[in-house]
Amino acid sequence: MDLQPDESTTLNSMENGDPKGSMIMNKELIMISNGRSAQNVSSSILRKKSDPALVSKIRFKMLRQMLANLQEVVLGTKLAVLFPAIPLAVVADFYNFGRPWIFALSLLGLAPLAERVSFLTEQIAYFTGPTVGGLLNATCGNATELIIALFALHQNKIHVVKYSLLGSILSNLLLVLGTSLLCGGLANIRKEQRYDRKQADVNSLLLLLGLLCHLLPLMLKYAAGIENSTALCTLQLSRASSIIMLIAYITYIFFQLKTHRELFDSQEEEEDDEEEKAVIGFWSAFAWLVGMTIIIAVLSEYVVGTIEAASDSWGISVSFISIILLPIVGNAAEHAGSIIFAFKNKLDISLGVALGSATQISMFVVPLSVIVAWIMGIRMDLDFSLLETGCLAFSIIVTAFTLQDGTSHYMKGVVLFLCYLVIGACFFVDSIPLNETTGNLGVKKSSGAVIA
Repeated sequence: MDLQPDESTTLNSMENGDPKGSMIMNKELIMISNGRSAQNVSSSILRKKSDPALVSKIRFKMLRQMLANLQEVVLGTKLAVLFPAIPLAVVADFYNFGRPWIFALSLLGLAPLAERVSFLTEQIAYFTGPTVGGLLNATCGNATELIIALFALHQNKIHVVKYSLLGSILSNLLLVLGTSLLCGGLANIRKEQRYDRKQADVNSLLLLLGLLCHLLPLMLKYAAGIENSTALCTLQLSRASSIIMLIAYITYIFFQLKTHRELFDSQEEEEDDEEEKAVIGFWSAFAWLVGMTIIIAVLSEYVVGTIEAASDSWGISVSFISIILLPIVGNAAEHAGSIIFAFKNKLDISLGVALGSATQISMFVVPLSVIVAWIMGIRMDLDFSLLETGCLAFSIIVTAFTLQDGTSHYMKGVVLFLCYLVIGACFFVDSIPLNETTGNLGVKKSSGAVIA
């Protein structure tokens, strides 16, 4: 689908009171009410229309349908040029090439896969309806981060789990939102940019609740002293807090999809609006989604297994790779779409992408990782250590202050972006000597990584 209408024509139509122009201007926002999240709409900006004439001349119906689906799924994104990185990563692993190469290729391969998962969940949502589609988007919106976290837990690399999830939250709040506000402010410098504060307020409240759940185990550890009994109390508190966070997230989904849906719908759908249709069938989309998830799992295992080798080879700490590089590459399509919509003065979508994704990771993926680790017998807690928790706290507070008045300009984007650069510089220079104990459940740091 093409989500790039003529901006000048649309604005002129709106100024002249043309309802058609207003409808085109808000087409992307209307899509959200049909079960599509802001992340789906943002990712769709990088999609390409397929040409049905390329496969229409094939006689065999089944072969023609398979090729049409292949054209829509594999070639229907502007990130298709990165797909060759996937087989190259598999070949590199099979022939035991340098582990840093495996890490780099796997990381590149995850970028188009993350965008395609968003596309496939959107296609399934067309058949399941807005409520089920919204639930599907709420659980699969950050599938890449969740799968990486699960594989890292399986390999008992708690530091990778904590760093990658923290990095995703910081990236959404500071990098994505900051860049969007900066670019949108510069592109619309002569007019005021406004957005709906209600949605931002709800997400900010949830992020503050998640921050409290992160702070309590850390404060308990320092208040009671570093002992084995304190470590056990911290672990138990983290597990209880994770259950509360999941309850809060489920309530948030019910709040978003049922009782207060109007807060998240920028405009009610007009009856004469052009109805969006699925481009592939339900079972085809489901099969592709399963296949893409399996490929993401394979690449995630490569990433987790080779991250330390890449850190040693490149001379960069594991903390910097996990907090900065992983989130940027893994969500490149979604982030680029957010910036493009900010250029178009559609800040509600940009905020929906950044805040919605950060909320989902903080209130769903993080506590789910703690619960899964509990089931696996792994002692993962919500204590992300003082430095990491401090960065998270300041990021959430700065973002909440930035969004409190419902208006935007490029200076707000500059501040958020510079905050991200400072945090990135902090983790870039973070290098703890080998075997230096931090006192966090017997955890040690090596080359900037917290190893459980």
